[in-house]
Amino acid sequence: MSLVQAGKQLAQQMVGEKMKDVVDSLRPDASKNPDPAKQEKPAIPAVAETLGSVIVGQIQAMQRACKEDQELMVMCGAGPDAMRVNEIFAPTWQVFVMTGADADRNLTRVVSPVGSVQLVCKVVSVQAGAKPARVTFVIPKAK
Repeated sequence: MSLVQAGKQLAQQMVGEKMKDVVDSLRPDASKNPDPAKQEKPAIPAVAETLGSVIVGQIQAMQRACKEDQELMVMCGAGPDAMRVNEIFAPTWQVFVMTGADADRNLTRVVSPVGSVQLVCKVVSVQAGAKPARVTFVIPKAK
């Protein structure tokens, strides 16, 4: 091996080691698991967690927790009035279309960005013999 070739090989090794050090320092778990083949792959969630999916999930959980003689009353501000929500339609996870009845029992819809939605949820008792009302959900399908 000539002196020039030895110099090139030494320079390549030094550059390669420096590059590896830089790349390893950027990895969060580089010190724990330097071999990428041994690192655990994170689980891929079925639905990407968004504000809309979290809100829907919380309402569904509260509704599931209701007993047979209880219902979840979901109220939404509709301008100066409030309406009782019967259905939450999410054409996307960024927009909710809430359908319900206002104080005069008029069909009312509120279309709102999810970040602006404010809902009040109450568990209320149902009159004897009456069937509890349930909020229905129409949500985007997972891709």
